[in-house]
Amino acid sequence: MIAPRRSAVPLLLSLLALATSAHGDDPLRYFCGTKGNFTANGTYGDNLKALLTSVVAAATADGGGFYNLSVGGGSPDAVNAIALCRGDVGAADCRSCLNDSAAEIARQCPMQKEAIIYYDKCMLRYSNRSIFGVVEISPYWHVWNVNKITNNVDQFNQVLRNLMDGLRDRAASGNSTRKFAVGNATAPNFQTLFGLVQCTEDLTWLQCDNCLVNAIGKIPCCDQTIGRRYLTPSCNIRFQVSPFFDTSAYESPPSPPESPVSPPPTPTNNPSTKGKDTNSGRIALIITIPAVGLSLLVAGILCICLRSRRLKKNFENEIRNAESLQFDLNIIREATNDFSDANKVGQGGFGVVYKGTLANGQVIAVKRPSVDLGQGNQEFKNEVLLVARLQHRNLVRLLGFCLEERERLLIYEFVPNSSLDHFLYDPVRRSQLGWQRRQKIIGGIARGLLYLHEDSQLRIIHRDLKAGNILLDAEMNPKISDFGTARLFAVDQTQDATSRVVGTYGYMAPEYAMHGLFSVKSDVFSFGVLLLEIISGQKSSRFCNGNTTEGLLSYAYRSLREGTPSDLIDPNLAGGSRTEMLRCIHVGLLCVQEIEADRPTMGAVVLMLSSYSTTLPLPSRPAFILPKKSKNQGTRLLSPSYILNDHRLESIFV
Repeated sequence: MIAPRRSAVPLLLSLLALATSAHGDDPLRYFCGTKGNFTANGTYGDNLKALLTSVVAAATADGGGFYNLSVGGGSPDAVNAIALCRGDVGAADCRSCLNDSAAEIARQCPMQKEAIIYYDKCMLRYSNRSIFGVVEISPYWHVWNVNKITNNVDQFNQVLRNLMDGLRDRAASGNSTRKFAVGNATAPNFQTLFGLVQCTEDLTWLQCDNCLVNAIGKIPCCDQTIGRRYLTPSCNIRFQVSPFFDTSAYESPPSPPESPVSPPPTPTNNPSTKGKDTNSGRIALIITIPAVGLSLLVAGILCICLRSRRLKKNFENEIRNAESLQFDLNIIREATNDFSDANKVGQGGFGVVYKGTLANGQVIAVKRPSVDLGQGNQEFKNEVLLVARLQHRNLVRLLGFCLEERERLLIYEFVPNSSLDHFLYDPVRRSQLGWQRRQKIIGGIARGLLYLHEDSQLRIIHRDLKAGNILLDAEMNPKISDFGTARLFAVDQTQDATSRVVGTYGYMAPEYAMHGLFSVKSDVFSFGVLLLEIISGQKSSRFCNGNTTEGLLSYAYRSLREGTPSDLIDPNLAGGSRTEMLRCIHVGLLCVQEIEADRPTMGAVVLMLSSYSTTLPLPSRPAFILPKKSKNQGTRLLSPSYILNDHRLESIFV
């Protein structure tokens, strides 16, 4: 890990002579490595001195703005360096900035084998590791403007998102010079929003894109700031509502293709003809406008009626196209004894689930959505069209459906042990879930989500992962169920938004609960909550620890930070491995980070849960959601890291 360090021991004093330019800016931030020091007057020190001198010499010789150099290659004392100037900075300013950087990094980090320094116009880093063609997003530094957008916040955020995504595409694709792009867009309230993104030029298109996706993801969607800057070793981004880059950096727009243009008609000079034409035109307008308006009104009414009828027909046709999955209603009635109460095995907001037995002896579960409580066409179609194409041992298997009369039935494999919540939240049944079983359940849920996010032919965001939607088979293997609210993503899609937030509070990621933004990281957040519930044996919304009113996520974070995470563990797990349980708590807290980009992917989660050689980063304070008591208000987001300003740096930049 790299952390800030300042030393009074001056080494490489000769480099200070390089700082003779009029550049004069102070560094924004520097980080000195903690993974090794070198000795004064040794080979590594000599190589570093030569390398920093070479960086300045290279910047003096050419104005390219990007330099990756190495001294002592192949030896244990080899040093590698990357220097990057901001894409809009001229050759003289670039040289001056790197001149200052070389002197300052030697002064601030006199004995560390790796270090990085950020200036406004450049970045310089060196290391004894191989750093070329490697994406590194740490150590990072970010700063934001404390002035806020007060009106049209959603419109501003949409303009910002579109601007930064467009710049990311240009910089990563190589269509722009030096993996760098700037641009502006018109924001609400007559403001112009300016943006900049840049990667080091040793990265591939995909590496640059991934780095910028991470950096842009660090921008809280709705903190309403008018400007923010985020710097990492491999890429950086910046936006604000005032210009901050040289306008010469704008790419010239392509010239429009020339096309033959017909010459305008020659105007007539006959006054009598002109008068007649004018009168005729007025009469034609008087007659035409009401007729056109009436026609549009009639056409609009017809379109609405036809569209409604067409949507209903399309829905039925789309479902019925999956002929192999259709069940006859009479067969289902017979299997469930005409939906008798004796065969009822579950009930919820969606309706009722019945156990049934087909004529061939196969046991099935029939999900019968309630007409009143209503599972709409979209939810029903989701489960039929999505789940039927998903095949994984940790996903419930859809056998078919029935769409007859007023019935809309979903037929699943029967999972005998009901859902996880029936065991986890029951003080008696909970004792049946020993550590090995809970560990198997955690791993199975993680692998099921990984399949949905990355490994299936589709990319699915579940949006309602919770204990009640985890079914347990005869061997207590978990199966993710209830895909009524799931959403299909394009392969390269990273985020979507909705005005209809569905799911279960307590499991929802903050960006989704408050603003309707969802992604694979929303499911990761839900998984983190569920993981902590499985370890503690308690429901997050009803978590209790003595007389404390602290929520599960907050208590778990405080316990880990104070070195008492064992207090969170369910007493029923006394015989299990404490090391494995503590690792699960750690992973759960990483999944519930407030900023979605700080949460791991499910691929990383599966690796962290299965490989104990993987070092886990320290989690920040999590976000958590609590319901308000007021009848007139909905759910609110409590964000301790913002309330306490914990680990955050505020600064104004213009």
